[in-house]
Amino acid sequence: MKVVLLFFWVLSTIPALAQSGDETAVRVTISQMFTGMNKADSTVLKPLFAPGARLQTVENKEGNVSVKDNPIAGFITSVGKAKPGSLDERFGSYVVHVDSDLATAFTPYQFYYNGQQRHCGANAFTLVRMGGFWKIQNIIDTRRKCE
Repeated sequence: MKVVLLFFWVLSTIPALAQSGDETAVRVTISQMFTGMNKADSTVLKPLFAPGARLQTVENKEGNVSVKDNPIAGFITSVGKAKPGSLDERFGSYVVHVDSDLATAFTPYQFYYNGQQRHCGANAFTLVRMGGFWKIQNIIDTRRKCE
């Protein structure tokens, strides 16, 4: 009887363990993106994005809210042209949710350019598991003055 209970307990923990591994893999992809930014290395960034990935910013100008689209290719190119160490996006703890091949992450951040704090906000990532790897499908962020 004890063996049967142990067997069912092990089976019940497998989904939690798998999600934990997926969550870690999602976090690694996001961390690699920020590392590539900090190193100004576009070759690190390119494989992290899914085909057709989008980069968006929520803008609020005097109460008029809009969403600005920025091409991923332009983002990658601009990072590659930056001076290593000049782009420093710092983020604290964040939440990752995974369901099958879809994941989301919400990361508050502070952005520094050449050592000077420029803005704060939050990133919302959508990632998709493709070919066994977590790829960034969408990033939408906010940008505001830091308090």
